Amino acid sequence: MIRKAILLVALLTVAAVSAQAGDWKVDPSHSSVKFDVSHMVISRVHGIFGQFEGSMSFDDSMFNASKVEFTVQIASVDTDNADRDKHLKSADFFDAEKHPTMSFKSTSVRNGKGDSFELEGDLTIHSVTKTVIFNCEYYGTVKDPWGNTKSGFSATVKINRQDFGLSWSKSLDSGGLVVGDDVTIKLDLEFALAK
Repeated sequence: MIRKAILLVALLTVAAVSAQAGDWKVDPSHSSVKFDVSHMVISRVHGIFGQFEGSMSFDDSMFNASKVEFTVQIASVDTDNADRDKHLKSADFFDAEKHPTMSFKSTSVRNGKGDSFELEGDLTIHSVTKTVIFNCEYYGTVKDPWGNTKSGFSATVKINRQDFGLSWSKSLDSGGLVVGDDVTIKLDLEFALAK
């Protein structure tokens, strides 16, 4: 009981702070990289990538000067189905052996309304690079009970997998495809200020 009380007091003392300019690293234990795609038109399959890393240069008083880089390990794909994951890693889709990573490097940041903003940059999948725009939200910056400065964000983009050479699918007799072309990618990210 005493231990819980101490923890509660510590959590209640976490205060919002202004994001300090500097180098930040993603905290993978408090972040996620998710995606979903249409399956046979009637439903959606969801998955995650379990291994990733990212960094940013960020100051909330100068959003437009921020820069972000992010890398995902393709072999860490997980759709809660081993056979499907094996297929996704095969040459039919990601061809993880030849193209082991998916990466993003920002080129510009545009302020939106409130804490929303757009992050434009180069997304590379299957060794094909295209310019995309993530719709992002900044959740704020706090000091945790252990003295670490953390910032939270979400970022969402919809891409056409055909643009990146991920072209495998089968046609349905009723029309449509077994695997849809549009894929939604969503990142929920917690960054820690490097000490």
